[in-house]
Amino acid sequence: MAADPTGQHLVLFARQPRYGVGKRRLAADVGDLEALRFARASLDRLRRTLGTDPRWTLWLAVSPDRPTGWAAPARVIAQGPGNLGDRLDRVVRTLPPGPVVILGADTPTVTRQDVADAFAALGAHDAVFGPARDGGYWLIGLRRRPRQHLPFARVRWSTEHALTDTMAAMGARATALLRVQEDIDDGPSLRRYLSGSRRG
Repeated sequence: MAADPTGQHLVLFARQPRYGVGKRRLAADVGDLEALRFARASLDRLRRTLGTDPRWTLWLAVSPDRPTGWAAPARVIAQGPGNLGDRLDRVVRTLPPGPVVILGADTPTVTRQDVADAFAALGAHDAVFGPARDGGYWLIGLRRRPRQHLPFARVRWSTEHALTDTMAAMGARATALLRVQEDIDDGPSLRRYLSGSRRG
């Protein structure tokens, strides 16, 4: 894999936006079409907002692994099989050397300053987390070292324990926290996001 000229990797985990696929909790509340519209709009917003900053290189970690034409012209890496922990582990180990910050495509409120704050935190910490309102996290950043133990093996994904489980797996290594944000996973969270966007 080619070296990253910035030395800093920003990875956006993204599922190909397709009707009736993905965002099932959201679709159950607002319908498949509205869920698809959100998925496309959120992914487009994050790519536009974060993809042109010269301080890092944006990668799209995509699912399904093929085809990937919808993700062009971004640098693309396949998520591969397994649960979220398996896929995070694989992507972190596959990227060229340098600190990595990973976020999902369902938190459209993430800004360039959030990402810059995450990379800055990795100057003095081994990991940084962006806590989500539901007990998970919208961002994880890792300084990365040779033969580093990654904290994804025993996490109870998609539960209120995801953040505490991952931080516990870090052991005594230094961690930092960013501001709390909300993943858009259901109808109420989408309505709160849209209301905030209108006020903004």
